[in-house]
Amino acid sequence: MAELQARWHRAIAELPQEAWDTLLGDHAAAPFYRWRWLHRLEASGSIVPREGWQPCHLGLWRGGELVAAAPLYLKGHSYGEFVFDQSFAQLAGQLGLRYYPKLVGMSPLSPVEGYRFLIAAGEDEAAITAVMLELIDAFCRQNGLLSCNFLYVDSRWRPLAEAAGCSAWINQQGCWTNPGFGDFEAYLAGFNANQRRNVRRERAAVAAAGLTVTAVVGGEIAPALLERMHHFYAQHCARWGPWGSKYLTQAFFQAAGELRSDLVLFIAHGGDPADPVAMSLCVQDGQGLWGRYWGSDVDLENLHFEVCYYAPIAWAIERGIRRFDPGAGGSHKRRRGFLAEPRVSLHRWSDPRFAAILRRWLPEANGAQLEEIEAVNAELPFRGGVPPLPGVEAAVESTSDSEP
Repeated sequence: MAELQARWHRAIAELPQEAWDTLLGDHAAAPFYRWRWLHRLEASGSIVPREGWQPCHLGLWRGGELVAAAPLYLKGHSYGEFVFDQSFAQLAGQLGLRYYPKLVGMSPLSPVEGYRFLIAAGEDEAAITAVMLELIDAFCRQNGLLSCNFLYVDSRWRPLAEAAGCSAWINQQGCWTNPGFGDFEAYLAGFNANQRRNVRRERAAVAAAGLTVTAVVGGEIAPALLERMHHFYAQHCARWGPWGSKYLTQAFFQAAGELRSDLVLFIAHGGDPADPVAMSLCVQDGQGLWGRYWGSDVDLENLHFEVCYYAPIAWAIERGIRRFDPGAGGSHKRRRGFLAEPRVSLHRWSDPRFAAILRRWLPEANGAQLEEIEAVNAELPFRGGVPPLPGVEAAVESTSDSEP
């Protein structure tokens, strides 16, 4: 391997956009890892040190060529990750260790499966992964960091990171999978009779209120609609008080026009989509759909389900989109066709005592999580049981292999 030079970058603007996006290649969640998305988060003031996110991206260079990169952030808290490691922080305190700041690899604020190191085609992925992890370990030692955490990792990259010493922690998230439904009614046919009635009743209640949901896509999205989306987002977060998770600034939405090719707005309105009463913002890449944010000016039962679940599912079916990830949380998602699936985060710890305790705990915790996923899905209102879940077999095999 020709000589490589490592550089740490305090903003993604320090890295060339074209080279970064070339490294993405066939990425499982490309919209969230494109340079423009990560740059918009930083440039808008949403992901900045004063909010507890210090960009700290690692680049590997050969001469003037960027051959690998890792989006990384120094975090002063655990918010905006959706992998809840507060018990890790408690353990650190009991051992007299400082848990924060920590190093985190993810697309900020987005619990979407797909994190991996970005490595140029033709490079030895295993070797580059090992080199980058060694550099990260050295960075953590030099800066007194207890942990490095890669969240929602790409299942294709996971074996390389585990082979280089990362420890896997399994959590769960709901996801809708389209095996090739012809229309929304074909999707409903998989439910038992009672739940089919419930879904139809919920959709009918929104229509009876005089509301229609229209999808507005890509270049059709006017700046005024993005401004309106910020209003809905901020209003919804405010309803939850200090737990509102309001992370994105108004500047993010004002400049989101440059991201429009990846966006879909589902707009509830009384006849004019330019005058919405509720809206959800989703991200798409032609193969997958991800639900992100929503809000409403009216308190109408079932409107949330229509704008955030049913209308996006119908839209995905029409376009042959195979997967819809609606976002983190919400047991109500399960009864509407979103099956629990394993999501894996990978971790490294610099303190031997801390690492030994967690490595002993992880196999049991991961086994319990997989059992819970199976139990949750066994209770879902489907006819003929739940189809096999993608990722479960791999999660089981990798968990057993990584047991210390």
